[in-house]
Amino acid sequence: MAHAIPTRIYLDETEIPKFWYNLKADMKEKPDPILHPGTLQPVTAADLEPVFCKELVRQELDETTRLIPIPEGIQDFYKAYRPSPLIRAYYLEKDLETPAEIYYKFEGTNTSGSHKLNSAGPQAYYAKEEGLTSLATETGAGQWGSAMSMACAFYGIDLTVYMVKISSEQKPYRKALMEAYGAGVIPSPSDTTESGRKILAENPGTGGSLGCAISEAIEKAVTTDKCRYVLGSVLNHVLLHQSIIGQETKTALDKYGIKPDIIIGCAGGGSNLGGLISPFMGDKLAGKLDARFIAVEPASCPSLTRGRYAYDFGDTAKTTPLMRMMTLGNGFIPSSNHAGGLRYHGMSALLSKLCRDGQLEVRAEAQTAVFDAAVRFMKVEGILPAPESSHAIKAAIDEALECKRTGEKKVIVFGLSGTGFFDMTAYMAYNSKSMTDYIPTDADLEKGFATIPDIPQNK
Repeated sequence: MAHAIPTRIYLDETEIPKFWYNLKADMKEKPDPILHPGTLQPVTAADLEPVFCKELVRQELDETTRLIPIPEGIQDFYKAYRPSPLIRAYYLEKDLETPAEIYYKFEGTNTSGSHKLNSAGPQAYYAKEEGLTSLATETGAGQWGSAMSMACAFYGIDLTVYMVKISSEQKPYRKALMEAYGAGVIPSPSDTTESGRKILAENPGTGGSLGCAISEAIEKAVTTDKCRYVLGSVLNHVLLHQSIIGQETKTALDKYGIKPDIIIGCAGGGSNLGGLISPFMGDKLAGKLDARFIAVEPASCPSLTRGRYAYDFGDTAKTTPLMRMMTLGNGFIPSSNHAGGLRYHGMSALLSKLCRDGQLEVRAEAQTAVFDAAVRFMKVEGILPAPESSHAIKAAIDEALECKRTGEKKVIVFGLSGTGFFDMTAYMAYNSKSMTDYIPTDADLEKGFATIPDIPQNK
């Protein structure tokens, strides 16, 4: 099949970005500052360094440097699996009978199976450079835990992973992969930490949440010598590292003079979405691009579509600084849906700000409809998508069908953030028609909202 634009647009090794792009630097109105929960004043580096690596703290607080150099030691790590392909979805276009052009950036070609390795590598690298000997983290669906396990093995750092309990039960092969790389994996909430024991006492039999697992991981980090906490989403330094996705996508499109009209990503904490859209959003803010940006989240955990814009804790035990974000409340425990990586009560402060400013469209999708889209996609494109990524597929299909209805030829780009080979339990539930759709009621959400701190900034 001959096409003017190749099915797969590959960059060569020399085109891998040498800098990370900091979108904050180009935002006229910045996200509100992170606050110390005790003083309600903006946090300082000294406040964060007992928890995070020093260089990550510097990156987190940097609002002025547009391009941050990627150290050579991290560039070497990236070369093992980057650049990732940008794929023209010719067969999906044909199946949908749409005039739209559809492209997807596939981040599932590494062993961890997702985009998470883009930030795991740098975080392990900086820990090694700082002389640390171990790290602690959480993981929802297991992508971040897998990626961090790979990175820690590469750089010679010990790792403890608190894995959301329901995910550890649904995805035993993720746990096995992490352990094969040498990580210790603990289902969360657990009885190994004070915060875990408290959560279990208050919610016996809970399947856990990312907020619970974060609490345990932070406790482990601050009570262990030469150990720090690492986070796979939400914070600005994570989105910064993930900007390599959007930069590669932009370079590949530019090769063929392609301007995107619609850019779509799944949304949990914001790392994949933020990484994909950041350079394009920078162009939009500068008046160089007229495009729509769409964030797609699960209807079972609707922080962007039904949450409140408020200062909230990032974890269930209320140990983190306060971030102003779209949130369902730190006490919100989502249902046990299969998109484990999107099961977080809050959203990146940067993306929340873009949403509030009208720069980011948001929508929520029910689980069964998402899997309908995933199966339709895999039948024609030949890639088994992760449940998280399939939210973006659902929106891309909907937009392509709208182009079919109107006759408009738009360019749609979406992030296929990971592979679904560790998610076969979910596909088994879909195939057997035992999959259910849970959408929280207003009363369910009010319980979570009640846990949002009662502080002057939230009035």
